[in-house]
Amino acid sequence: MNNIRLETERLFIRRFEPGDLADFYEYASRPEVGPPAGWKPHESIEESCRILESFISGQDVWAIVLKETGKVIGSMGLHEDSHRSSSPDVKMLGYVLSADYWGRGIMTEAARRMIAFAFEDCGVELLSVQHFSFNSRSRRVIEKCGFTYEGTLRRCFLRYDGEWLDECCYSMTRAEYFLEGAEEFC
Repeated sequence: MNNIRLETERLFIRRFEPGDLADFYEYASRPEVGPPAGWKPHESIEESCRILESFISGQDVWAIVLKETGKVIGSMGLHEDSHRSSSPDVKMLGYVLSADYWGRGIMTEAARRMIAFAFEDCGVELLSVQHFSFNSRSRRVIEKCGFTYEGTLRRCFLRYDGEWLDECCYSMTRAEYFLEGAEEFC
């Protein structure tokens, strides 16, 4: 999976590279970006560098790159699902986008491409995704992508600042993906 490069009309989704550090820090240090995803804004370029190194050496977090400029504007991953950890053919979709690009349909475009990749290329049987109850932007992306709402786990996530958050859970099965018409996702 290291050399796979996914493409959409406006984006490339690819592995992170060392040269992405400045772009990564730019969006990860913004106070409106990390907290809705459950993580604190990066406080230094060194902190971003350590996290970026873990992305580069890992397998589950990719850069979202704007084709027009080559700028990294977010990240997306296929992670182990913490609520279904015993199932190897289940993944959880995660994503974050620079606030400068909110409201343009970019994350929905990227998510649909990653959903297609998960089901068509990775053999995933079930793809889950969650958002915190206050994160309406993420909820809209999830709904536009056709996930089924499973329920809300109340006070299940302790955020870095000590606040307990409710997590709204969704999923899509392989059968649902192919039944809905996979072509709309690419």
